Amino acid sequence: MAMVTIYGCKGCGSTLVEAVCELLGEEYERIEVAPWESGPAVESLRALNPLLQVPTVVLEDGTVMTESVAIVLWLLERHPDTDLAPPPGDPRRAAFLRQLVFFPAAIYPMYTVGDFPDRWVKDKAAQRELKEATVQRVLSCWRAIEAGFGQGPFFLGERMTVLDVYAAVLTRWRPGSTLPCSRAGALVGIASARWRRAPSPRPSAPRPIRASPR
Repeated sequence: MAMVTIYGCKGCGSTLVEAVCELLGEEYERIEVAPWESGPAVESLRALNPLLQVPTVVLEDGTVMTESVAIVLWLLERHPDTDLAPPPGDPRRAAFLRQLVFFPAAIYPMYTVGDFPDRWVKDKAAQRELKEATVQRVLSCWRAIEAGFGQGPFFLGERMTVLDVYAAVLTRWRPGSTLPCSRAGALVGIASARWRRAPSPRPSAPRPIRASPR
C-alpha cells in the first residue's frame, strides 16, 4: 500500500492516527512538528494546513487530510477486514459512529480552549476560570461515557475497536488520573499491550501509549 505522511506532535491528537496506523500495519512517515513553535517543519505544515493542525496527513497522491476521525475512517476503509471497527450493517455500527464522533465533538475542543485560554480571553482571572470550566466539562463528558459502558471490557463489548484506542489516548490528557471513568482508564494498558504486539510498519516507532503533559 501507499505510504502516508503524518505531521504530528508527541502527546497531541496525532497519537490516535499513529496508533491506528500501527495496529492496521499501515506504512507511514512521521514528521514531528509542534505548531506553537517556529522552524522549517512548522512552515511546511502551514503550507499544507494554514490552521497548523496536527494531525495533518498527506496521501501519496498529494491529497491533504485533517480531522482525526476523518483520517481514521479513511484508514479503516483501506483495511476492510480489520476487527478495529464494526462493518456497515453490523448492529454495533451506529453506537460506534456516535461515540467516535463524540470524542472530537465534545471532549477534544476543551483542550483547544483550555490549553491556550489566552487566545480567548485576556484577563488572567478569566483565563483561570475558563481553563477550570473546560476541565469540568471534560469530567462531565467522561461521567456520561462511564455510565454508557455496556457489558464487556470494551466500548462495544468483548472486542477492542478504535473507540478504545481513542479513549486510551484521551485519558492520558488533563486531568489524567482524576478522570471519573475507571473503565476508560483501564483501556490504556489493554490498548498499549495490543499496540506492542502489532507488527510495526515503522520498527523504530514508540509502542506504548504514554502519559502526556497536556
